[in-house]
Formats: sequence, structure tokens, C-alpha cells
Amino acid sequence: MAKPHHPPAIILMGPTASGKTAVTARLAQSLACEVISVDSAQIYKDMNIGTAKPDAEFLKHTPHHGIDMIEPHESYSAMKFRDDALTHMREITERGNIPLLVGGTMMYFKALIEGMNDLPEADPITRLMIDTLAEEKTWPGVHANLMKVDPETAARIDPNDSQRIQRAMEIYHLTGKPMSEWLAKPKYVYFPYTPITLSLVPSDRAVLHQRIATRFDDMLKAGLVKEVETLRDEYVLESTMPSMRCVGYRQTWQHLNGAFGLSELREQGIAATRQLAKRQLTWLRAMEPGSVTEFDCIAPDMDARILDYIRQALEAHYLSLEGGEST
Repeated sequence: MAKPHHPPAIILMGPTASGKTAVTARLAQSLACEVISVDSAQIYKDMNIGTAKPDAEFLKHTPHHGIDMIEPHESYSAMKFRDDALTHMREITERGNIPLLVGGTMMYFKALIEGMNDLPEADPITRLMIDTLAEEKTWPGVHANLMKVDPETAARIDPNDSQRIQRAMEIYHLTGKPMSEWLAKPKYVYFPYTPITLSLVPSDRAVLHQRIATRFDDMLKAGLVKEVETLRDEYVLESTMPSMRCVGYRQTWQHLNGAFGLSELREQGIAATRQLAKRQLTWLRAMEPGSVTEFDCIAPDMDARILDYIRQALEAHYLSLEGGEST
């Protein structure tokens, strides 16, 4: 049986501050593609400064699918992203364009390409119960409970990682089975595209760290603190909500609650963003060898080299569809 010819999709991954937006602009100007954001923070409306969301002028020339999807008090998931992204990709392909998926939320990329386990959906009442328990026992205390019912999952989660602890306990309470048992089941994989997968990785980590510091300073100057104040006034928010756990927002929330001053907010925000970039790079390093082409994100000609690489990959793809030989 002949192998089906799947349309191409461009996958552009990279840590925060690696220059993904500039590359996206170059690709969107040069290729017949449409952008899908793969960013778990940019899905929220009115969270613009702290998420480094493209501004209105940029979006006018380079529209993005997958941003401003929900309000900050609402929840989203990797499974929901997968469903939405596949819908966008199908519609983009039907218009004769190429999906260009760009972002740094590696869990979303993994869910899209590798499939998802059939886990139960989030339940607000169960989550409230777990949050209440955490207020009494702290998250390390809830983690100790998780260790009793699901030691395999607990061993992989930091005792202070409230989001992952909450999800693991939620699954156990909803189903009576540990998350590890659910994750052991085969995934349903559906990704009918030929991916051209690239990652932006710094040859000098110190340069990336400086970019992160500069960007956070720019966010503070642009009004990050005021943005969080406005969000708290306009929405019914809690510090434990996923939107307010985002890097930058968590630290600003603590600052507004009097935990520390503006200078420490800067230090805490930069440190947290560096940790995020470190986790993103760890995800990229763990990907299957040969499945991703790396580009140095601090090289001056990065965007031109990426564009040339993608053009060659697309040419080879379309030649293969015609039965020709690619180089």
C-alpha cells in the first residue's frame, strides 16, 4: 500500500527570548504560510505585556491563530490545544497555505505530534477541594499524599509544583486510578502532516540570559505591574489559576501582595524566566536525534539561513510528491 502524501507543516520551537517572533515575521513575509501560536500564556485575553504577545501592528501584517482564545479566569489544556491546532491546520491547508506552528510550550508540541493519553477533563469542584487541602497542608503536604496513592508520578514531580500535583491528584480522585496507570495506556496518534521541524538554540547561554533580562526590563517599563493590577480588577482571579502561574505574572502578583519590592520583582522575574528557558532547552535536547534541525539563535544571519533551509525542504517535499528525486 502506498504511503499517504501528507501536506507539509513548519514547526518552529525555541526557548523564551530566542528570536522566534523575528523569524516568524521573515517566514510569513516570504512563504505562503499562516501562523499558529504554540504558547500556553498567549492564549489569554488582556495578558499582553507579560506574555510578549505580538502587538496589534505586527498581528495586522502577520495574523496568528491561537492567541486571545480565553479569559484569564478560564482553563485550557494540551488536549484542547491539540484539537484547536489540528482544526487550524486543516483549514490553513485547505486554503492552499502551510501551517507554521511557533512557540515555546513544548508540552503542546508533544501533544500535537505524539498524541495524547485519554485522561479525564478538569473538574473545578475537585480542583477546589485539592486547593483547599493545599492551604491546610501546603503543596509539599499534598505531594506526600500523592506519594501514597501514585508514587511513580510523585517521584517525577517537584513537591512545590502545584499545577502538576493538582492534576495528578485530580485524576486519582476522579477515576480512582493513579495517573501513571493512565499514562501507561497506548496513545492515539493522529498527525497527518509532514513536519519540517526546527529549533532555536543558543551557542552562548549567557547571551540568551542577557536577552531575558533586557526583555523583562522592557516589560516592566511597558507596564507589567499595571497590567496585572488591571487583570485583578477586571476578572475574578486567584494566584493558583494557570494564568497567574505564568512566569512574570506569578512574581508580579506576589509583588502586589507586598511580598517584595520592585527591585526584587525584577530579580525574581528574570530568574524565573531563566529557569523556564532552561526547561525548554531540556525538552529540546530530549527530542529524538535527527527529528529536529537546530539553528543558533544568536547568529546574525539566523532568519536567512532558516528561510533557505525551509525552502529546500519544501522543494524536496513537493518533488517527492511528483515522483522526482530530491537532493
